[in-house]
Amino acid sequence: MSRRARIYLVAVIIAFAGVTWALVRLFSEPTRPAAPLTTTPAPVETAHITATLFYGSSDGRALVPVRREVPAATGTVEQGRQLLTVQLQDAPQPYVQVIPKGTKLRAFYLTDRGDAFVDLSAEVVSAHPGGSLTELLTVYAIVNAVTINLPAVQRVQILVDGKEVDTLAGHVDVRRPLDRDATLVRDSKTETKPKEE
Repeated sequence: MSRRARIYLVAVIIAFAGVTWALVRLFSEPTRPAAPLTTTPAPVETAHITATLFYGSSDGRALVPVRREVPAATGTVEQGRQLLTVQLQDAPQPYVQVIPKGTKLRAFYLTDRGDAFVDLSAEVVSAHPGGSLTELLTVYAIVNAVTINLPAVQRVQILVDGKEVDTLAGHVDVRRPLDRDATLVRDSKTETKPKEE
């Protein structure tokens, strides 16, 4: 066999081996699933209602009705929970929070007679600064917010850690459900607005 024929034969063998190797590799590799397309889901819009909540006036002597956005809920009990969750948050400027900081809503429920029970954590008592006016503002911020925004509720009783208490700070009797009381409410238009900077 001539040298030229041997080179040609080696070239054919190498080419054949290369093609064979490529085919074996192509058919023996496991098929990989296509990478899933990652898309960021669009943010879900939460429906809201505009509710009237109550905070202390800047001088701390009255309650001021303030319109706030509250997550909408199905049913009176769940809507009551949403209202109170926002009511317990910090007051918007220039108003004052009249419910002691750290107070949490433990439970909210409603009787067939239209009495709501608002069960608050112990901070509503232990962190209360005291004083008859301050206690009145605390109690009626809760009572008024619930009765104004929930037509099914006629009266509100405040519980602490699941139990009835005589008072929150020694002055206002909360042993029974209380009616709405607007005597401490001041129109928000008369409240001093902060200066624009």
